[in-house]
Parts: sequence; C-alpha cells; structure tokens
Amino acid sequence: MRLAGPLRIAALVVTVGLTWIAVSILLGGPGSGFPRIQQLFASPESSATAEPRARKYKCGLPQPCPDEHLAFRMVSGAANVIGPKICLEDKMLMSSVKDNVGRGLNIALVNGVSGELIEARTFDMWAGDVNDLLKFIRPLHEGTLVFVASYDDPATKMNEETRRLFGELGSRNAKELAFRDSWVFVGAKGVHNKSPFEQHVKNSKHTNKYEGWPEALEMAGCIPRRGPAS
Repeated sequence: MRLAGPLRIAALVVTVGLTWIAVSILLGGPGSGFPRIQQLFASPESSATAEPRARKYKCGLPQPCPDEHLAFRMVSGAANVIGPKICLEDKMLMSSVKDNVGRGLNIALVNGVSGELIEARTFDMWAGDVNDLLKFIRPLHEGTLVFVASYDDPATKMNEETRRLFGELGSRNAKELAFRDSWVFVGAKGVHNKSPFEQHVKNSKHTNKYEGWPEALEMAGCIPRRGPAS
C-alpha cells in the first residue's frame, strides 16, 4: 500500500511526458515529424511544389525564336515504319496523324514571309514518277521555303536535274543522296549560300540503327523570314 503513492506519481510523470511529446509532434515543434504529416494533408497551394518543368516554346523548342524568325522542327521517317513530321510555328504541316506523309520525299512549301503553308505533298522515289517532283519544285517563287523529310527511300528515282534543283535551294547533300538514306532539309528559292538546316545519314552498316535503314534524324531551329528580294 505504501508503494501506491510513488507508483501513481511515476505513472503521472510518464503520462505527462508522453502527452508533451504528442503535442510537440502535432504542433510541429523542433525535431518533430509533423511537417511530413502536414505535407500529406496540405492543399496544393500550401504544399511545397516540385521544380517546374522546363518551358517549351513553338514546336517544342527550348527557347523562343527571335523576331522575324519562324520556329520549326522536323523528323525524318524511321525505317519504313514511323512516318516523318514537319512542324512550323507550332502547326503540324505533315505527319502520320494528318495522314499526308508517305514513302519517298515529304515536302512542304511555305510562304517565307507569312509562314503560311502553300502546299504539302509526298513523292514516291522508289516506284513513283520523278517528273511529278520536278513539276512541283521547278516553278517555285523566290522566297518560298522548302521543307523536306525523307521516309524509307528518298533517292532511287532522283535524276541529275532533281539533285541540281535541290542544290539551288541550298542543299549540300542532294547530289550524293542514295537508296534508303535519311535526310532532312530546309531550303529556299533564291538563296545564295548553302542552307545551315540540313542533316544526312547514309545507309550503311556503320550507320544503320534499324535493319537496312539508318537512324531517324531530327532537326529544329529558327529560320529567318524571307521575301522575294531577301
């Protein structure tokens, strides 16, 4: 019976101590785990947010284009399975989703001042008629931008005139383009120098990513707007 008093005191001390620890945790005191609990129940406005994603601009570019420039992104076809894409100023000009791409050369003609699409067509360079392509690119007006993305085979039906015309549009690689090469190119009618917007990978055992085809190419950037006299 004499121990009852001390035991009650000890129990009281333990109870007070546990109560103090619990209150400290709930109030988020120093060293408490409450901030973690609080984060689970806090509203989105009050909770800590993750680092914001990098902002993407037109056609997925990491930064905006300067004034008087057009943003673009192009992807050549992957083997004969995944079609090419041509994006300009955040508008998809050609893609499999739009159902306007095909084997060969996929070409979009664009007004160099306004950035508006003039016409988009695909030319089968394996079984098609190269004269259809020549009729398309011979009468271009100065200042017209020409976007080209290959798919499957871009070159079997190419002749000397075709290669020369692409060279006049600013291409360095059209003269050597061969069977199942990958090629993306942006040129313009009336240019005086070779275009900086061109990529080419030859179909060879050293470059092929897929069986019989090289890797798909992707190119993006900012093109200066150009009129007939620019």
